[in-house]
Amino acid sequence: MSDSNTAKWMCEACGFIYDPEEGDPDGGIPAGTPFEAIPDTWYCPVCGAKKSEFVLYED
Repeated sequence: MSDSNTAKWMCEACGFIYDPEEGDPDGGIPAGTPFEAIPDTWYCPVCGAKKSEFVLYED
C-alpha cells in the first residue's frame, strides 16, 4: 500500500487519476504535491468535479 504522499486518487465522476508524481500543472498543482495538500477549491481537470468527489485509488 502506498503512503499518503504517493497515493493516487480517482475522480468518481469521470475516472481521472490524480498522480502526485505528476501533479496538475495546468491547474496550478506542481508535481510532487500529495492529494491532501491540494486546496479544497481544486477541481478535476477533466470534468470539473470537486476534490471531495475523489476516492483513494488502489493500483
